[in-house]
Amino acid sequence: MAGRHALRDTLLVTPKTKVRLDRIDPSDSHGHDRESAGLELAAGLERLSDLQDRLWAQANRSVLVVLQGIDAAGKDGTIRHVMGAFNPQGCSVTSFKVPTPIELAHDYLWRVHQRTPAKGEIGIFNRSHYEDVLVVRVHDLVPKSVWSKRYDQINEFEQRLADSGTTIVKFFLWISREEQRERFQARYDDPRKHWKFSMGDLDERARWDDYVAAFEAVLSRTSTPWAPWYVIPANRNWFRNLAVADILADTIDDLNPSYPAPREPLPEGLVIE
Repeated sequence: MAGRHALRDTLLVTPKTKVRLDRIDPSDSHGHDRESAGLELAAGLERLSDLQDRLWAQANRSVLVVLQGIDAAGKDGTIRHVMGAFNPQGCSVTSFKVPTPIELAHDYLWRVHQRTPAKGEIGIFNRSHYEDVLVVRVHDLVPKSVWSKRYDQINEFEQRLADSGTTIVKFFLWISREEQRERFQARYDDPRKHWKFSMGDLDERARWDDYVAAFEAVLSRTSTPWAPWYVIPANRNWFRNLAVADILADTIDDLNPSYPAPREPLPEGLVIE
C-alpha cells in the first residue's frame, strides 16, 4: 500500500462530479500485482473479521454495503470471496429480484427499508434500490418524469439511514464489454454454469450503452458524503476482491468499533470450577 486509505481515496466518486466510465480502465490494478494480492487480501479479510466482531459486540452502529454492476460484473464472486470474512450471525445478504405483487403495491423503497441492517449488523445488497433508476430507466418501465425524481429520493433515504447510525458504502463493479462477453461465453461453455446463463442476458447485453449511461447518472448524482460510491475496476477478480476488502475495512475501522465494558464489575482472579 502506498499509504493509508490509498484505494479508498483513488476509487472514490467525488460528490457532485460527472462520471465518465469510458475514462476508467476496468483492468487498472493501481500499482498492485497478483503475486502479492493474495497476502494483502488475506490480511484484509482477517482485519474485516476482527472489525465485524467488535461492531457486533458494541451494537450501536450498522453498515450497509451496496453492490451494483452490469451483468457478470462479479457481484456474487465479491460476496463469496470478501464478505465470507463475516460471521453470518451478524451479516445478511439480500438479492433484490423482480418486485412481487405485494412489493409493487407499495412505494419502491418499501421493500428495501425492511432489509436494512439493525445496529451491530452488516447488511449486503446484491443489487438494490438503484435498480429503480437502472433497469426501470433502460426498459422504460415508468416515465422519465417518475424515475428522474428518484435520485433525490434515494439520496434523502440514504441520509435518513446515515442519520440513524448506518454507515453506507457503495461499490460499482466496472468491467469492459469484452470481459462481459468472455464471462458469458464461459458460462455457456461450462455445464456447471448453465444455470447462471439465460438468453435474456444477451438481450440485456445489447443495451450496453443504455446501461452505461444509466450507471453514469447514478454515480454522478448519488455519490454523497454520507453514502459514497466507489468505482472498482473489476476485469481482474483478484484486484476487485482486494479493493473492496480494503475500502470496506477502512470504512468500518473509521467507526472505531470496540468491545463494550462487562455488564457488571468482574472480580479479579476468578477461577471457575
